Amino acid sequence: MQEPISVFDMLKIGVGPSSSHTLGPWRAAQRFLKELITAQQLTKTYRLEAHLYGSLALTGHGHGTDMAILLGLSGEDPEWIPVERVKALPLEIQQKSQLLLNGEHCIVFVPEKHISFHYSERLPGHANGLVFIAIDEMENVLQQSTYYSIGGGFVIKEGEVIEEETLQHLPFPIDKSADLQKYCVEENCCIWEIVLNNEKEWRNAAEVKSGLLNIWEVMKQSVYLGCHTEGELPGGLNVTRRAARINRNMLGPATYNNADEWMQCIKAKTYNFSQIVRWIGCFAMAVNEENANFGRIVTAPTNGAAGVIPAVLFYYYCFSGKEVSEDDIVKFLLVAGEVGSIFKKGATISAAMGGCQAEIGVSSAMAAAALTEGLEGSVGQALMSAEIAMEHHLGLTCDPVNGLVQVPCIERNSMGAVKAITASNIALESDPDKAKVTLDQVVKTMWETALDMSTKYKETSQGGLAVNISIRVPEC
Repeated sequence: MQEPISVFDMLKIGVGPSSSHTLGPWRAAQRFLKELITAQQLTKTYRLEAHLYGSLALTGHGHGTDMAILLGLSGEDPEWIPVERVKALPLEIQQKSQLLLNGEHCIVFVPEKHISFHYSERLPGHANGLVFIAIDEMENVLQQSTYYSIGGGFVIKEGEVIEEETLQHLPFPIDKSADLQKYCVEENCCIWEIVLNNEKEWRNAAEVKSGLLNIWEVMKQSVYLGCHTEGELPGGLNVTRRAARINRNMLGPATYNNADEWMQCIKAKTYNFSQIVRWIGCFAMAVNEENANFGRIVTAPTNGAAGVIPAVLFYYYCFSGKEVSEDDIVKFLLVAGEVGSIFKKGATISAAMGGCQAEIGVSSAMAAAALTEGLEGSVGQALMSAEIAMEHHLGLTCDPVNGLVQVPCIERNSMGAVKAITASNIALESDPDKAKVTLDQVVKTMWETALDMSTKYKETSQGGLAVNISIRVPEC
Protein backbone atom coordinates (compact mmCIF):
# COMPACT_ATOMS: atom_id res chain seq x y z
CA MET A 1 0.00 0.00 0.00
CA GLN A 2 1.38 3.39 -1.02
CA GLU A 3 1.29 6.61 0.96
CA PRO A 4 -2.28 7.97 1.01
CA ILE A 5 -2.83 11.13 -1.01
CA SER A 6 -5.49 13.69 -0.18
CA VAL A 7 -7.50 15.58 -2.77
CA PHE A 8 -5.91 18.69 -1.26
CA ASP A 9 -2.50 17.31 -2.23
CA MET A 10 -3.61 16.98 -5.85
CA LEU A 11 -5.37 20.36 -5.96
CA LYS A 12 -3.17 23.01 -4.36
CA ILE A 13 -3.35 26.79 -4.44
CA GLY A 14 -0.10 28.28 -5.63
CA VAL A 15 1.71 30.61 -8.01
CA GLY A 16 2.74 30.00 -11.60
CA PRO A 17 4.28 29.14 -13.89
CA SER A 18 5.36 25.57 -12.98
CA SER A 19 4.48 23.19 -10.17
CA SER A 20 7.71 21.19 -10.58
CA HIS A 21 10.00 24.12 -11.29
CA THR A 22 8.40 26.95 -9.31
CA LEU A 23 6.14 25.59 -6.58
CA GLY A 24 8.34 22.56 -5.78
CA PRO A 25 11.60 24.51 -5.33
CA TRP A 26 9.67 27.12 -3.34
CA ARG A 27 8.45 24.39 -0.97
CA ALA A 28 11.94 22.89 -0.81
CA ALA A 29 13.37 26.27 0.22
CA GLN A 30 10.73 26.50 2.95
CA ARG A 31 11.66 23.04 4.19
CA PHE A 32 15.34 23.99 4.31
CA LEU A 33 14.48 27.06 6.36
CA LYS A 34 12.61 24.87 8.84
CA GLU A 35 15.63 22.60 9.14
CA LEU A 36 17.86 25.58 9.92
CA ILE A 37 15.39 26.91 12.48
CA THR A 38 14.96 23.51 14.14
CA ALA A 39 18.73 23.08 14.39
CA GLN A 40 19.08 26.67 15.69
CA GLN A 41 21.36 27.49 12.77
CA LEU A 42 19.39 30.20 11.03
CA THR A 43 21.14 33.13 12.72
CA LYS A 44 24.51 31.39 12.35
CA THR A 45 24.15 31.26 8.57
CA TYR A 46 26.59 33.61 6.86
CA ARG A 47 26.30 32.34 3.30
CA LEU A 48 23.74 30.19 1.53
CA GLU A 49 24.02 28.41 -1.80
CA ALA A 50 21.43 26.74 -4.00
CA HIS A 51 22.40 24.29 -6.75
CA LEU A 52 19.99 23.22 -9.50
CA TYR A 53 20.38 20.05 -11.54
CA GLY A 54 18.78 18.31 -14.51
CA SER A 55 15.52 19.73 -15.77
CA LEU A 56 15.49 22.32 -12.98
CA ALA A 57 18.70 23.78 -14.37
CA LEU A 58 17.84 23.46 -18.04
CA THR A 59 14.50 25.28 -17.83
CA GLY A 60 14.91 27.00 -14.46
CA HIS A 61 15.19 30.56 -15.72
CA GLY A 62 12.06 30.29 -17.87
CA HIS A 63 10.10 28.68 -15.06
CA GLY A 64 11.22 31.20 -12.44
CA THR A 65 13.00 28.58 -10.32
CA ASP A 66 15.52 31.13 -9.09
CA MET A 67 12.69 33.51 -8.14
CA ALA A 68 10.89 30.71 -6.29
CA ILE A 69 14.01 29.91 -4.27
CA LEU A 70 14.41 33.55 -3.26
CA LEU A 71 10.76 33.75 -2.22
CA GLY A 72 10.92 30.50 -0.27
CA LEU A 73 14.11 31.44 1.55
CA SER A 74 12.51 34.79 2.42
CA GLY A 75 9.77 32.92 4.28
CA GLU A 76 6.98 33.74 1.82
CA ASP A 77 4.25 31.19 1.12
CA PRO A 78 2.90 30.67 -2.42
CA GLU A 79 -0.67 30.31 -1.22
CA TRP A 80 -0.78 33.64 0.60
CA ILE A 81 1.85 35.97 -0.85
CA PRO A 82 0.32 39.04 -2.56
CA VAL A 83 0.71 38.37 -6.28
CA GLU A 84 2.43 41.70 -6.89
CA ARG A 85 5.21 40.64 -4.48
CA VAL A 86 6.08 37.54 -6.51
CA LYS A 87 8.11 39.58 -8.99
CA ALA A 88 8.91 42.56 -6.78
CA LEU A 89 10.67 40.76 -3.90
CA PRO A 90 13.22 38.85 -6.04
CA LEU A 91 14.00 42.12 -7.81
CA GLU A 92 14.62 43.83 -4.46
CA ILE A 93 16.96 41.02 -3.38
CA GLN A 94 18.85 41.27 -6.66
CA GLN A 95 19.18 45.05 -6.44
CA LYS A 96 20.33 45.07 -2.80
CA SER A 97 22.33 41.80 -2.90
CA GLN A 98 20.73 41.03 0.44
CA LEU A 99 18.24 38.38 1.53
CA LEU A 100 16.27 38.22 4.77
CA LEU A 101 16.22 34.52 5.65
CA ASN A 102 12.73 33.75 6.89
CA GLY A 103 12.16 37.50 6.93
CA GLU A 104 14.43 37.91 9.97
CA HIS A 105 18.11 37.17 9.35
CA CYS A 106 19.96 39.26 6.76
CA ILE A 107 22.70 37.70 4.64
CA VAL A 108 24.58 38.81 1.55
CA PHE A 109 23.00 37.09 -1.39
CA VAL A 110 23.80 37.63 -5.06
CA PRO A 111 21.44 35.42 -7.08
CA GLU A 112 23.82 35.13 -10.06
CA LYS A 113 26.57 33.95 -7.71
CA HIS A 114 24.73 31.96 -5.06
CA ILE A 115 22.23 30.10 -7.27
CA SER A 116 24.10 27.73 -9.59
CA PHE A 117 22.60 26.07 -12.65
CA HIS A 118 24.34 22.76 -13.39
CA TYR A 119 23.08 22.28 -16.95
CA SER A 120 24.98 19.11 -17.78
CA GLU A 121 24.51 17.31 -14.46
CA ARG A 122 21.60 15.34 -13.06
CA LEU A 123 21.19 13.96 -9.54
CA PRO A 124 20.37 10.25 -9.28
CA GLY A 125 17.02 10.52 -7.52
CA HIS A 126 14.97 12.52 -10.03
CA ALA A 127 15.27 14.84 -13.03
CA ASN A 128 14.39 17.80 -10.79
CA GLY A 129 17.12 17.94 -8.16
CA LEU A 130 18.30 20.82 -5.99
CA VAL A 131 20.77 21.19 -3.13
CA PHE A 132 20.83 23.85 -0.41
CA ILE A 133 23.99 24.54 1.58
CA ALA A 134 24.16 26.85 4.62
CA ILE A 135 27.65 28.00 5.66
CA ASP A 136 28.79 29.94 8.72
CA GLU A 137 31.30 32.80 8.92
CA MET A 138 34.18 30.34 9.46
CA GLU A 139 33.26 28.49 6.22
CA ASN A 140 31.88 25.51 8.11
CA VAL A 141 28.90 23.77 6.52
CA LEU A 142 25.98 24.11 8.93
CA GLN A 143 23.41 22.24 6.90
CA GLN A 144 23.31 20.60 3.48
CA SER A 145 20.14 19.04 2.08
CA THR A 146 19.14 17.56 -1.26
CA TYR A 147 15.56 17.70 -2.45
CA TYR A 148 13.67 16.44 -5.45
CA SER A 149 10.68 18.21 -6.95
CA ILE A 150 8.68 15.22 -8.16
CA GLY A 151 5.73 16.93 -9.84
CA GLY A 152 2.60 18.78 -8.81
CA GLY A 153 4.45 20.71 -6.11
CA PHE A 154 5.36 17.51 -4.23
CA VAL A 155 8.86 17.54 -2.72
CA ILE A 156 10.88 14.75 -1.16
CA LYS A 157 14.20 14.96 0.64
CA GLU A 158 16.99 12.60 -0.31
CA GLY A 159 17.16 9.71 2.13
CA GLU A 160 13.72 10.47 3.51
CA VAL A 161 11.92 7.30 4.62
CA ILE A 162 8.26 7.30 5.55
CA GLU A 163 7.57 4.87 8.35
CA GLU A 164 4.54 2.63 7.91
CA GLU A 165 3.16 3.50 11.33
CA THR A 166 3.15 7.22 10.48
CA LEU A 167 0.95 6.78 7.43
CA GLN A 168 -2.68 7.82 7.59
CA HIS A 169 -4.81 4.68 7.46
CA LEU A 170 -7.92 5.28 5.40
CA PRO A 171 -11.21 3.34 5.47
CA PHE A 172 -10.92 2.84 1.70
CA PRO A 173 -7.23 2.62 0.73
CA ILE A 174 -6.83 3.15 -3.01
CA ASP A 175 -3.78 2.46 -5.16
CA LYS A 176 -5.54 1.57 -8.40
CA SER A 177 -8.82 2.32 -10.09
CA ALA A 178 -9.83 -1.32 -9.52
CA ASP A 179 -9.72 -0.64 -5.77
CA LEU A 180 -11.96 2.39 -6.18
CA GLN A 181 -14.44 0.54 -8.37
CA LYS A 182 -14.58 -2.40 -5.94
CA TYR A 183 -15.43 -0.12 -3.01
CA CYS A 184 -18.12 1.67 -5.00
CA VAL A 185 -19.76 -1.65 -5.88
CA GLU A 186 -19.51 -3.02 -2.35
CA GLU A 187 -20.86 0.18 -0.78
CA ASN A 188 -23.35 0.84 -3.60
CA CYS A 189 -22.20 4.44 -3.86
CA CYS A 190 -20.54 6.98 -6.14
CA ILE A 191 -16.84 7.76 -6.42
CA TRP A 192 -17.18 11.07 -4.59
CA GLU A 193 -18.71 9.33 -1.56
CA ILE A 194 -15.75 6.95 -1.20
CA VAL A 195 -13.32 9.83 -1.57
CA LEU A 196 -15.16 11.98 0.97
CA ASN A 197 -15.06 9.16 3.51
CA ASN A 198 -11.29 9.00 3.08
CA GLU A 199 -10.91 12.77 3.28
CA LYS A 200 -12.75 12.79 6.61
CA GLU A 201 -9.74 11.00 8.11
CA TRP A 202 -7.82 14.28 7.65
CA ARG A 203 -10.57 16.88 8.19
CA ASN A 204 -14.30 16.96 8.89
CA ALA A 205 -16.92 17.16 6.13
CA ALA A 206 -17.49 20.89 6.61
CA GLU A 207 -13.77 21.58 6.28
CA VAL A 208 -13.58 19.44 3.16
CA LYS A 209 -16.43 21.39 1.59
CA SER A 210 -15.11 24.82 2.54
CA GLY A 211 -11.60 23.90 1.39
CA LEU A 212 -12.77 22.67 -1.99
CA LEU A 213 -15.03 25.67 -2.48
CA ASN A 214 -12.01 27.87 -1.75
CA ILE A 215 -10.14 25.99 -4.48
CA TRP A 216 -13.11 26.57 -6.81
CA GLU A 217 -13.02 30.27 -5.94
CA VAL A 218 -9.34 30.53 -6.89
CA MET A 219 -10.10 28.68 -10.15
CA LYS A 220 -12.95 31.09 -10.89
CA GLN A 221 -10.81 34.13 -10.20
CA SER A 222 -7.96 32.87 -12.40
CA VAL A 223 -10.37 32.31 -15.31
CA TYR A 224 -12.04 35.68 -14.73
CA LEU A 225 -8.78 37.61 -14.45
CA GLY A 226 -7.33 35.83 -17.47
CA CYS A 227 -10.43 36.69 -19.49
CA HIS A 228 -10.11 40.37 -18.62
CA THR A 229 -6.37 41.01 -18.92
CA GLU A 230 -4.68 41.88 -22.20
CA GLY A 231 -1.07 42.49 -23.24
CA GLU A 232 2.01 40.32 -23.62
CA LEU A 233 3.30 37.61 -21.32
CA PRO A 234 6.72 38.03 -19.64
CA GLY A 235 9.78 36.04 -20.60
CA GLY A 236 10.80 37.49 -23.94
CA LEU A 237 8.75 35.41 -26.37
CA ASN A 238 6.29 38.30 -26.70
CA VAL A 239 3.31 35.94 -26.59
CA THR A 240 0.08 37.91 -26.86
CA ARG A 241 -2.68 37.06 -24.40
CA ARG A 242 -5.79 35.88 -26.28
CA ALA A 243 -8.42 34.94 -23.70
CA ALA A 244 -9.60 38.51 -23.11
CA ARG A 245 -10.18 39.11 -26.81
CA ILE A 246 -12.09 35.85 -27.18
CA ASN A 247 -14.21 36.72 -24.15
CA ARG A 248 -14.99 40.16 -25.54
CA ASN A 249 -15.89 38.84 -28.98
CA MET A 250 -18.01 35.99 -27.63
CA LEU A 251 -19.90 37.80 -24.90
CA GLY A 252 -20.50 41.13 -26.58
CA PRO A 253 -22.02 44.00 -24.57
CA ALA A 254 -22.64 42.89 -21.00
CA THR A 255 -22.69 44.44 -17.56
CA TYR A 256 -21.16 42.64 -14.58
CA ASN A 257 -18.99 43.42 -11.58
CA ASN A 258 -17.41 40.11 -10.61
CA ALA A 259 -16.75 36.52 -11.67
CA ASP A 260 -20.13 35.18 -10.55
CA GLU A 261 -22.08 37.85 -12.42
CA TRP A 262 -19.89 37.32 -15.49
CA MET A 263 -20.60 33.58 -15.43
CA GLN A 264 -24.34 34.28 -15.24
CA CYS A 265 -24.04 36.51 -18.31
CA ILE A 266 -22.36 33.69 -20.20
CA LYS A 267 -24.90 31.15 -19.02
CA ALA A 268 -27.86 33.35 -20.00
CA LYS A 269 -26.98 33.32 -23.70
CA THR A 270 -27.49 30.53 -26.23
CA TYR A 271 -24.49 29.25 -28.15
CA ASN A 272 -23.94 26.82 -31.01
CA PHE A 273 -21.43 23.97 -30.85
CA SER A 274 -18.56 25.97 -32.34
CA GLN A 275 -19.12 28.82 -29.90
CA ILE A 276 -19.16 26.49 -26.87
CA VAL A 277 -15.88 24.94 -28.01
CA ARG A 278 -14.45 28.44 -28.36
CA TRP A 279 -15.51 29.25 -24.79
CA ILE A 280 -13.87 26.08 -23.48
CA GLY A 281 -10.60 27.08 -25.13
CA CYS A 282 -10.96 30.59 -23.77
CA PHE A 283 -11.44 29.38 -20.17
CA ALA A 284 -8.41 27.07 -20.35
CA MET A 285 -6.11 29.63 -21.96
CA ALA A 286 -7.20 32.29 -19.47
CA VAL A 287 -5.89 30.22 -16.55
CA ASN A 288 -2.61 29.39 -18.23
CA GLU A 289 -2.03 32.95 -19.33
CA GLU A 290 -2.36 33.87 -15.66
CA ASN A 291 -0.05 30.99 -14.77
CA ALA A 292 2.58 32.19 -17.26
CA ASN A 293 2.33 35.65 -15.71
CA PHE A 294 3.28 34.31 -12.23
CA GLY A 295 -0.35 34.63 -11.15
CA ARG A 296 -2.24 32.67 -8.52
CA ILE A 297 -3.78 29.46 -9.84
CA VAL A 298 -4.70 25.98 -8.63
CA THR A 299 -2.15 23.26 -9.32
CA ALA A 300 -4.45 20.68 -10.90
CA PRO A 301 -2.49 18.42 -10.77
CA THR A 302 0.32 20.66 -12.09
CA ASN A 303 0.67 24.31 -13.00
CA GLY A 304 1.38 23.62 -16.65
CA ALA A 305 -1.97 21.79 -16.86
CA ALA A 306 -3.85 24.10 -14.48
CA GLY A 307 -6.38 25.26 -17.09
CA VAL A 308 -7.97 21.93 -17.98
CA ILE A 309 -10.06 21.24 -14.87
CA PRO A 310 -11.32 24.84 -14.47
CA ALA A 311 -12.29 24.91 -18.16
CA VAL A 312 -14.25 21.65 -17.86
CA LEU A 313 -15.83 22.88 -14.62
CA PHE A 314 -16.92 26.07 -16.38
CA TYR A 315 -18.36 23.94 -19.20
CA TYR A 316 -20.20 21.85 -16.60
CA TYR A 317 -21.56 24.97 -14.91
CA CYS A 318 -22.44 27.05 -17.98
CA PHE A 319 -23.26 24.65 -20.81
CA SER A 320 -24.08 21.13 -19.56
CA GLY A 321 -27.78 21.88 -19.10
CA LYS A 322 -27.61 20.96 -15.44
CA GLU A 323 -28.16 23.41 -12.59
CA VAL A 324 -24.81 22.98 -10.87
CA SER A 325 -24.77 23.64 -7.13
CA GLU A 326 -21.90 24.14 -4.71
CA ASP A 327 -22.30 20.52 -3.66
CA ASP A 328 -21.92 19.46 -7.30
CA ILE A 329 -18.68 21.46 -7.52
CA VAL A 330 -17.38 19.74 -4.39
CA LYS A 331 -18.24 16.30 -5.77
CA PHE A 332 -16.55 17.15 -9.07
CA LEU A 333 -13.32 18.11 -7.32
CA LEU A 334 -13.39 15.03 -5.08
CA VAL A 335 -13.57 12.75 -8.11
CA ALA A 336 -10.94 14.69 -10.04
CA GLY A 337 -8.51 14.63 -7.13
CA GLU A 338 -8.82 10.89 -6.60
CA VAL A 339 -8.27 10.05 -10.26
CA GLY A 340 -5.17 12.25 -10.22
CA SER A 341 -3.81 10.41 -7.21
CA ILE A 342 -4.18 7.08 -9.04
CA PHE A 343 -1.92 8.40 -11.80
CA LYS A 344 0.58 9.75 -9.29
CA LYS A 345 0.77 6.41 -7.49
CA GLY A 346 0.90 4.27 -10.63
CA ALA A 347 2.93 6.49 -12.93
CA THR A 348 3.92 10.16 -12.55
CA ILE A 349 2.54 13.69 -12.76
CA SER A 350 5.97 15.16 -13.49
CA ALA A 351 6.70 16.27 -17.06
CA ALA A 352 10.40 15.98 -16.24
CA MET A 353 9.79 12.26 -15.74
CA GLY A 354 7.01 11.51 -18.20
CA GLY A 355 6.58 14.32 -20.69
CA CYS A 356 3.37 16.30 -21.09
CA GLN A 357 1.24 13.14 -20.98
CA ALA A 358 1.94 13.33 -17.24
CA GLU A 359 0.48 16.83 -17.03
CA ILE A 360 -2.14 17.57 -19.70
CA GLY A 361 -2.98 13.87 -20.05
CA VAL A 362 -3.54 13.39 -16.33
CA SER A 363 -5.53 16.61 -15.93
CA SER A 364 -7.72 15.63 -18.89
CA ALA A 365 -8.39 12.22 -17.33
CA MET A 366 -9.20 13.83 -13.97
CA ALA A 367 -11.64 16.26 -15.56
CA ALA A 368 -13.26 13.59 -17.72
CA ALA A 369 -14.05 11.31 -14.79
CA ALA A 370 -15.39 14.18 -12.68
CA LEU A 371 -17.61 15.48 -15.49
CA THR A 372 -18.95 12.01 -16.25
CA GLU A 373 -20.01 11.37 -12.68
CA GLY A 374 -21.37 14.92 -12.48
CA LEU A 375 -23.58 14.15 -15.48
CA GLU A 376 -24.91 11.07 -13.68
CA GLY A 377 -22.68 8.55 -15.37
CA SER A 378 -21.95 5.30 -13.57
CA VAL A 379 -18.72 4.55 -11.74
CA GLY A 380 -17.65 2.37 -14.67
CA GLN A 381 -18.40 5.13 -17.15
CA ALA A 382 -16.49 7.70 -15.09
CA LEU A 383 -13.37 5.51 -14.95
CA MET A 384 -13.80 4.65 -18.62
CA SER A 385 -13.83 8.35 -19.53
CA ALA A 386 -10.56 8.87 -17.61
CA GLU A 387 -9.04 5.97 -19.55
CA ILE A 388 -10.20 7.38 -22.88
CA ALA A 389 -8.84 10.84 -22.09
CA MET A 390 -5.39 9.52 -21.15
CA GLU A 391 -5.28 6.95 -23.96
CA HIS A 392 -5.32 9.78 -26.45
CA HIS A 393 -2.56 11.72 -24.71
CA LEU A 394 -0.10 8.81 -24.51
CA GLY A 395 3.37 9.81 -25.69
CA LEU A 396 2.72 13.56 -25.51
CA THR A 397 6.08 15.26 -25.11
CA CYS A 398 7.05 18.27 -23.02
CA ASP A 399 9.02 20.71 -25.17
CA PRO A 400 8.56 24.26 -23.82
CA VAL A 401 10.11 26.87 -26.09
CA ASN A 402 12.84 28.70 -24.16
CA GLY A 403 11.77 26.85 -21.02
CA LEU A 404 8.67 29.03 -20.69
CA VAL A 405 5.25 27.58 -19.86
CA GLN A 406 3.77 29.35 -22.86
CA VAL A 407 4.44 27.68 -26.22
CA PRO A 408 2.90 25.12 -26.67
CA CYS A 409 1.65 24.79 -23.09
CA ILE A 410 -1.16 27.37 -23.06
CA GLU A 411 -2.92 25.95 -26.12
CA ARG A 412 -2.44 22.37 -24.90
CA ASN A 413 -4.72 23.13 -21.96
CA SER A 414 -7.52 23.96 -24.39
CA MET A 415 -6.94 20.69 -26.23
CA GLY A 416 -6.88 18.73 -22.98
CA ALA A 417 -10.17 20.26 -21.85
CA VAL A 418 -11.93 19.47 -25.13
CA LYS A 419 -10.57 15.91 -25.05
CA ALA A 420 -11.88 15.49 -21.50
CA ILE A 421 -15.39 16.52 -22.55
CA THR A 422 -15.22 14.31 -25.63
CA ALA A 423 -14.06 11.36 -23.52
CA SER A 424 -16.95 11.94 -21.14
CA ASN A 425 -19.46 12.05 -23.99
CA ILE A 426 -18.14 8.80 -25.43
CA ALA A 427 -18.19 7.05 -22.05
CA LEU A 428 -21.72 8.22 -21.28
CA GLU A 429 -22.89 6.48 -24.46
CA SER A 430 -20.87 3.32 -23.80
CA ASP A 431 -21.08 0.11 -21.80
CA PRO A 432 -17.90 0.03 -19.68
CA ASP A 433 -18.24 -3.74 -19.28
CA LYS A 434 -17.41 -4.02 -22.97
CA ALA A 435 -14.38 -1.72 -22.86
CA LYS A 436 -11.15 -3.23 -24.21
CA VAL A 437 -8.86 -1.08 -22.07
CA THR A 438 -9.07 -0.36 -18.34
CA LEU A 439 -7.88 2.75 -16.55
CA ASP A 440 -5.25 0.75 -14.67
CA GLN A 441 -3.91 -0.62 -17.96
CA VAL A 442 -3.57 2.85 -19.41
CA VAL A 443 -1.83 4.10 -16.23
CA LYS A 444 0.66 1.23 -16.57
CA THR A 445 1.12 2.01 -20.26
CA MET A 446 1.66 5.67 -19.54
CA TRP A 447 4.44 4.87 -17.09
CA GLU A 448 6.10 2.45 -19.52
CA THR A 449 5.89 5.13 -22.21
CA ALA A 450 7.47 7.62 -19.82
CA LEU A 451 10.37 5.27 -19.11
CA ASP A 452 10.95 4.73 -22.84
CA MET A 453 10.68 8.41 -23.77
CA SER A 454 13.89 10.23 -24.66
CA THR A 455 15.07 12.65 -21.96
CA LYS A 456 15.10 15.51 -24.47
CA TYR A 457 11.29 15.34 -24.58
CA LYS A 458 10.92 15.60 -20.80
CA GLU A 459 10.81 19.31 -19.92
CA THR A 460 14.43 19.95 -20.86
CA SER A 461 13.80 22.24 -23.87
CA GLN A 462 16.31 20.05 -25.72
CA GLY A 463 13.89 18.53 -28.24
CA GLY A 464 10.68 19.01 -30.18
CA LEU A 465 9.30 22.50 -30.66
CA ALA A 466 11.87 23.88 -28.24
CA VAL A 467 14.67 23.32 -30.77
CA ASN A 468 12.67 23.90 -33.96
CA ILE A 469 11.27 27.33 -33.10
CA SER A 470 13.69 30.02 -34.25
CA ILE A 471 12.89 32.49 -31.42
CA ARG A 472 15.73 32.67 -28.92
CA VAL A 473 15.69 34.81 -25.81
CA PRO A 474 18.92 35.47 -23.88
CA GLU A 475 18.72 34.16 -20.33
CA CYS A 476 19.05 36.89 -17.73
